[in-house]
This record gives sequence, C-alpha cells and structure tokens, in this order.
Amino acid sequence: MRQFLTLLTLFLLLAGEAAARQRGYVAVDEGRLYYEISGKGNTPLIFVHGHSLDRRMWREQVRFFEQHYRVIVYDARGYGRSSKQREDLRFTHCDDLVALMDALRIEKAHVVGLSMGGFIAGDLVAMYPERLLSVVLAEGHPPSTPSVNEPMTLEERAAKQRSIDELKQKGLKQYKREWMDVLMQGGSQVAKIRRPLWRMVRGWDGWQALNHETHCYYGREARMVTAQKRPAVPTLFISAHRPGKARPSASSLMEHFPNGRFEVIDDSGHMCNMEQVDDFNRKVYRFLVENQ
Repeated sequence: MRQFLTLLTLFLLLAGEAAARQRGYVAVDEGRLYYEISGKGNTPLIFVHGHSLDRRMWREQVRFFEQHYRVIVYDARGYGRSSKQREDLRFTHCDDLVALMDALRIEKAHVVGLSMGGFIAGDLVAMYPERLLSVVLAEGHPPSTPSVNEPMTLEERAAKQRSIDELKQKGLKQYKREWMDVLMQGGSQVAKIRRPLWRMVRGWDGWQALNHETHCYYGREARMVTAQKRPAVPTLFISAHRPGKARPSASSLMEHFPNGRFEVIDDSGHMCNMEQVDDFNRKVYRFLVENQ
C-alpha cells in the first residue's frame, strides 16, 4: 500500500507539472516555431536563445522566473524543434517572434535575449517597441550587418561560399569542437556548463554554417531606426567580464536608449546566464521589477 501511495503521489506531481507547462507549435511564414510556457505569474517574459543553441540554454532562468512570471521559451527558426531555414525564404527572426506573440495573444512582454537572441531582441526594440514592456540585451545587440531589406551582394555570396568550402574540408564535427572552444572561454564556473552546452551544439545541424543564409535581421536598419527614434523602452545591456580581460564598458548604442542601463557579469565568458546563474538572474529580476 505504501509503495502504491508513493507511486500515486509521484504520478500526481508529474501530472501537475505537465499540466502547468504548455508545449506546442505556432505557425509562422512558411514554417512553425516550437515553444514552451510555464509559470505562476500573468506578466509574459520571453527568453531568446543564442546561435547553435536552443531554448534549453535558459533552463536555470525558467526555474527561477516561473515563480514570478508567465515564462515563454522557444526555438528560433532553424534551431531546435522549429522549422528549418531555407536559402530561398526571406524572413527575420524578429518578425517570427512577433508572430509567436500574436499566436499566443501576447500584446506586450518583457524580452531577454543573449548573443543571437540579443540581435533578435535588438531588432524588436527598434522595429516593434510597442510590443515591449522592457528588453534585456545580453552579450548581443542589433548587429551592423545588412538588413533583410538589402539583397545579398555577389561579394557576400562568394565570401560565404569560401567559408562553406573550408567547413566541408574541415568537417562539421571539428567545426563544432572549435566553436565549443570559443563558447567555453569563461570564468571559474565554466566547467559546469560544458555538458549542457555540448548537448545543444552537438544537436545543432549546422545549417547556417553550411548554407547561404539570407539576411534574417534588420541589423543596421534597426540601428538607424533607434538612432532616429530613440525608443523609450526600458533597456538593460549586459556584458560579461572574463578574468584577465579588460573590463567591458557600455556600448555606444546606449546613447540612443534614453531608458538604458548597463550591467556587468563578472567572472564569466559569453554564456553568462549559464555560468553565473545567480548574478544574471538577480540583475535581470531587479530590472524587471523596476519596469513592471
């Protein structure tokens, strides 16, 4: 009887957790995005992952922030469980994120992006500021790359083809190992992230490195828009400080964000949300509370 009650309790706990976590797909232009929602709060908080990774990089943030917010994580197009990219399909990750918000009936949200996720969140604050309660740009912001509205030049295609040829000579497995070496340049806690990080990089299919990826950001167009319109969205810029390196200073882009703030995560490399979990969560939570 005791064993039965133990199993029943475990089943109910697991069933309750499954019921609290919503999973599914939403349609985007000629594709779909995989998402997960959890949390006890009503205010939406969306996390946007980095290149070669997926929603799982935010596992520790989900555990912390779902106590306070309606937390949404998703796989960007071309990553994780979402649709693959195509060389003939013109899209932006930013517009995909807006489509996700529309499908989930989210009018406004806090958005946190790291690395590539910062590119996407940076595009969002420039092109769709009305959809944001606040935005966190960690280790990434609108890149100075050509906009989706600029056609790829012959020079760009030739340079990318050379990169593809070199990668094929090297092999995707070796390329991933070298990319991991870059991501693992961190602080005193970096060893703990190797296994979960490699799990994501190993599962990444490498499509973006092996194909002529279309311009999928607003990039320098977004930079021009922020310079002209100076969005009032509360914006937190986060940079990591790796031991032995010069302490990072605020990005010059901050001058275009009248409600911008700059924070540093010490003793960390690029993957600061995974390396210094408590410090990252504390800084982001304090910022969100101040900008409800």
